[in-house]
Amino acid sequence: MATPIPIIDSHIHLYPSSELTSLAWYTPSSPLANQRSVTEFKTAVTPANLASLSGFIFIETDRKNEESKDWTAPLEEVSWIRRVAGGDEPRPDEGHTAADAPLCLAVVPWAPLVLGAEQLEKYLVEVEAAAGPRVWPKVKGFRYLLQDKPNGTALGDGFIEGLKLLGRKGFVFDAGVDQHRRGRVQLEELVDMVDRAHDGVEREEEKVVFILNHLLKPDLTIVSQTDPTFIAWRTAMFTLSKCRQTYMKLSGCFAELPDSLKVRSAEDIFSAILPWLAVLVAAFGPARIMFGSDWPVCTVGVGEEAWQKWHKVVSMMCDMAGLDEDAQRMLWAGTARKAYNIDA
Repeated sequence: MATPIPIIDSHIHLYPSSELTSLAWYTPSSPLANQRSVTEFKTAVTPANLASLSGFIFIETDRKNEESKDWTAPLEEVSWIRRVAGGDEPRPDEGHTAADAPLCLAVVPWAPLVLGAEQLEKYLVEVEAAAGPRVWPKVKGFRYLLQDKPNGTALGDGFIEGLKLLGRKGFVFDAGVDQHRRGRVQLEELVDMVDRAHDGVEREEEKVVFILNHLLKPDLTIVSQTDPTFIAWRTAMFTLSKCRQTYMKLSGCFAELPDSLKVRSAEDIFSAILPWLAVLVAAFGPARIMFGSDWPVCTVGVGEEAWQKWHKVVSMMCDMAGLDEDAQRMLWAGTARKAYNIDA
């Protein structure tokens, strides 16, 4: 290829050590219970790949919210990423500099969709104030994790109205479900949620765009493609891909692997997950697939070389699929720019 293909990492989490206790999942013994900021991220990418890195998309890190009733910590997270993405003078030891601001191409904060459209509208006003005029244009969408919520959460009337509000305002919704641990019901509800969110919305440009996280977290420990779990996942992938407002993140797979495979080579991991990757390419195609590392979650059980290892797995997938240069440019960066409406 004539020129290096630019990379946008469409899914990373950042947080300073000073705010660890505001994270809902935090425990002192967690392997992620240390600072994970821009400096650490750039180290993970390594100098060789940094030359191709156009930037990253910041995804909320699950701050405490008292079942969506207390917005203090999520808004503090917006203030934190404002200092990163806006080039503000960083606070001491937060792990970034003003020069890092251009790397943050888009911001996806948490949002209380479960509370319905009226409360969501109020929350968006507070996010805009916390982000400030320089960073608010980088807020391209919102996320409310469904993977650990009660069955039926995504199908409530308030939730659906919240999704429609995001669509009217031009925001995307990052959808995180977990087939591996929660089963088929999460896939079925996701399909139903997409249908309901678009039902009755006449203007295509007002239909909320869904960006599906981590291949829907399939169970990558199974070994047979005739397993009902694999068949249910494959069916959901092809069903969801029929909606043109859905995109898939090629990310998060390390967390779904058996521990024994996480420490193996990129080549071994690629071979093991090839059936899932083949379905992904067939269902969505490179124009609706985007590269993401899920850093730093990807390091758990894998090590600090996880970003490089996943980059290699995705590169092998591109070769396997016979993607030409234009298709690869979409997968590595172009799809993320399109889905998140990031200016070139």
